[in-house]
Amino acid sequence: MDLRFDESELAFRDRLRGWLAEAIPALPPTPDRDDWPARRRYDTAWQRMLFDAGYAGVDWPADHGGVGATPTEQLIYLEETAVARAPYVGANFVGLLHAGPTLSVVGTEEQRAQHLPRILRGDEVWCQGFSEPDAGSDLASLRTSAVVDGDHYVVNGRKIWTSMAQIADYCELLVRTDPTAPKHQGLTWLIMPMDTPGVQVRPLRTASGSSEFCELVLDDVRIPVANRVGAENDGWRIAMVTFSFERGTAFIGETVESRNMLADIVKIAQSTPVQGGGTLWDDAGLRRDVGRLSAELHGLWALIRKNVSEASAGQVPVQGASVFKLGFTENRQRIGDLAASVLGRQGLSIGGPSRVPGVDTGHLVEDRITTLAYTIAAGTSQIQKNILAERALGLPKEPRITAG
Repeated sequence: MDLRFDESELAFRDRLRGWLAEAIPALPPTPDRDDWPARRRYDTAWQRMLFDAGYAGVDWPADHGGVGATPTEQLIYLEETAVARAPYVGANFVGLLHAGPTLSVVGTEEQRAQHLPRILRGDEVWCQGFSEPDAGSDLASLRTSAVVDGDHYVVNGRKIWTSMAQIADYCELLVRTDPTAPKHQGLTWLIMPMDTPGVQVRPLRTASGSSEFCELVLDDVRIPVANRVGAENDGWRIAMVTFSFERGTAFIGETVESRNMLADIVKIAQSTPVQGGGTLWDDAGLRRDVGRLSAELHGLWALIRKNVSEASAGQVPVQGASVFKLGFTENRQRIGDLAASVLGRQGLSIGGPSRVPGVDTGHLVEDRITTLAYTIAAGTSQIQKNILAERALGLPKEPRITAG
């Protein structure tokens, strides 16, 4: 794909920059991280601003309500909004980056018509009900059951690590509809309204003190059969579509944020004096680490171009998604470790004043704690390596050890 900007793409970039320059200063203050109703209002208001300005769903097809932008325009949008420090999708991330793209590819026309416009306008917030207390990396072992009763599924079970469930309208839910089938073949992908009787939401507190994760307890929850996405017992394939978007394109803004964080680390190092004169930035080893991490980010950006091209052409970026997810999450963890090294004692506290003007050191500290989950969420690094070994390199699967 040719990523040199033509006149129309340069004009798109200039219009976007102009709009961001006016829109961002007019935003209200960012709400407290645990005020979830306020965070929903803030994030959905930003999404509505994007919709009204014609930038909502820049990577979605035009016939599904999106902008239908070219791959280059998509990258321009993602880079410019990240550089401008525009609000991230926040509470909207599952709908915009997972559920919406999945419905766009495999949903029915009725499901698309009902949900895609509302997701793009910020009227619907989604969460993801995939992982369970005993089914995380081995997702196919999930046990939440769905039994057909007339024109409904009756669902019972538990889900965990369900981000934003306390403010979500819908949940992309993976359930077991055939307990006698091999574990990958008995699953089904459902759309669950969160206000359905029998849905209990229990927020969980993280190591950084936030509460975005929740546990779901599902007790005789009745979900219409019409809310099934794809065929019954074909949920594993649908989930892989969801994961491919999650792993391949959902972290694009975060990649630009990694570049911003690396730049902040350099500012801190250049402003931190050391005993005997000079600054931390005089350390050749530190500069080498920054250079290596920066080079990795340039490589990830090139892979993003490939994944975005595939997604915009209606393809599911499976292998490229796993390579990207593996590389990005491990790079981000190393950025966090470098930040902790440069911050020293200040790296032990999320609060407190920043010692460098314009650098949010608390964000660096909190992000380092958060990145502990990056190589686990959306498929562990070990799972990504297995996917690449089997699907990209054609290596045999690991032999299963049976008790006996």
